[in-house]
Amino acid sequence: MARAFLSSGDLIADRRASYADMLFESGDHVAAADLMRQALEIVPDWTAGLFRLGEMEEAAGDEDAAAGTWRRLLELDPGDRFGATLKLAASGYAIVPDNPPAAYVETLFDAYAPTFETALLQKLHYRVPELLAAAIKTAAPARHYRSLLDIGCGTGLMGDYFRTGADHMAGMDLSEAMLQKAGEKHIYDRLFKGDINALDYPAGSADLIIAADVFVYVGDLEKAFACITNALSADGLLAFSVENHSEEGELILQSSLRYTHSETYVRRLLAEHGLTPLTIAREAIRFDRGEPLQGLIVVAKRA
Repeated sequence: MARAFLSSGDLIADRRASYADMLFESGDHVAAADLMRQALEIVPDWTAGLFRLGEMEEAAGDEDAAAGTWRRLLELDPGDRFGATLKLAASGYAIVPDNPPAAYVETLFDAYAPTFETALLQKLHYRVPELLAAAIKTAAPARHYRSLLDIGCGTGLMGDYFRTGADHMAGMDLSEAMLQKAGEKHIYDRLFKGDINALDYPAGSADLIIAADVFVYVGDLEKAFACITNALSADGLLAFSVENHSEEGELILQSSLRYTHSETYVRRLLAEHGLTPLTIAREAIRFDRGEPLQGLIVVAKRA
């Protein structure tokens, strides 16, 4: 994400940062951090450069320096577009926040939008849309949906599966760039920008709500589930995925800056919000650093 905002406005600083990136990619993390510090001597308030320096210092094993850099970044960018709060928490220098900064999630996916589908489908072998679509069909094989809400719709990967199975299909996302990509497909009847923790949708109006690979960027799901169940019809279905862990604790912030959720936590939330699980399946949802990443594919019905 830092590269999307990389230019400092100073040619010499940019050139040094580019060389630092080359050193970093070659594996010389210490030299990369040194050169990035030289770039920041020219433009000390360059937020993208500070974030990149923190990454380099972390990779070089100087975690104290990285933490100091991320704290400096937060002073300059209190909205936290780069996720310095999460970096500090993931490295043990701060308490893990219940939710990531909204500005971070929005910035991340605005930058990711142009290459989103290529990266997920071709490089990471992303399977959540097909797995969720199959699980929904198994749970309700002949059902036609009056109103479908695709939360965190992204570029519309999930919507492709349901265009002929719903009378009205709405897509919501926090990223304007993602919504623009989804709009180019002409598969949604309505697209709108919004935050799942403050979902503004007519009560009881959606008989299928989908959240594919969304909750990894939400963290604590209490507010999200309250908003979702308010929007869900009396016999509505909720289908979603989470990245899963088998360690102690209900949710864990990973070094990837994504949250994982335990099956126990998922089941508790469903019960507390009046949702009966129809399927909870553990699946390999995509690859991460060459290894299959485990998640839960969940379909639940309002009781």
